Amino acid sequence: MLTRIDHVGIACRDLAAKVEFYESVFGLTVVSMEVNEEQGVKEAMLAVAQGAHGQDVSYVQLLEPLGPETPVGKFIARRGEGVHHVGYGVADLAASMAAAEAAGLRLIDARPRHGSLGASIAFLHPGDVGGVLTELVQSARATRANPG
Repeated sequence: MLTRIDHVGIACRDLAAKVEFYESVFGLTVVSMEVNEEQGVKEAMLAVAQGAHGQDVSYVQLLEPLGPETPVGKFIARRGEGVHHVGYGVADLAASMAAAEAAGLRLIDARPRHGSLGASIAFLHPGDVGGVLTELVQSARATRANPG
């Protein structure tokens, strides 16, 4: 079901400062910045590595809450800045969601929703995945190939 680590989501208080840090210290490149009102965040996707065939890019996703009552805002209030979730690539999101549910995992999302870079995403409950908020990510490229 899981094909790769797509990204690591990191909650931060100041997106611009964290972007500058990751660019200057680690040499990462911002490939996308957007506001996702539905999820209550400003976000930046920074490319980390590209696969052998130039297709599979891994990212650091920096997330600044739009307000204190958003999920990321509440996360920072409880735990401070840091790793918020891990996103795993999947070839077929609908099939992966069904397989996760069949395995007894609780889905936070009943149906796929819009994610970064045009991806389709769904979250699994952290209580069922060792305390890790887990995101399933079907890339925009995979979504075009398998609109399912």
